[in-house]
Amino acid sequence: MSDAESFYDAVGGADTFHRLVAAFYRGVAADPELRPMYPEEDLGPAEVRFRMFLEQYWGGPRTYSDERGHPRLRMRHMPFAVTPSARDRWLGHMRAALDEIALTPDRDEEIWRYMVMAAHSMVNTDEPNYPGAIDVSGN
Repeated sequence: MSDAESFYDAVGGADTFHRLVAAFYRGVAADPELRPMYPEEDLGPAEVRFRMFLEQYWGGPRTYSDERGHPRLRMRHMPFAVTPSARDRWLGHMRAALDEIALTPDRDEEIWRYMVMAAHSMVNTDEPNYPGAIDVSGN
């Protein structure tokens, strides 16, 4: 990748991000825990928003900000109970989508690190029975 070439361009641009997000939403559509977090009947609008966000983040067109303003990811996810198990399910679908599109190992690792960090930062609801949860009740 040259200094001027973005990650977006290096991985194949719009086609790659279309394939990634389509594969991800195929998993989400069939997931009984995640699907209710997408209130629209059709996942199409959510898929477009997520694709535009990722394209912009990784150096592609700035369509997301042009149409929606600042991403404000935590604020946009606040209406939904994003639990540790929902995060893990989300990451499972993203991992499967990344495996499906088969980026080079270094590009896969770069985008996967971002997805893990972002998913962890979206958790906004405790889940007392989640494995590894800390008991703060004192019992």
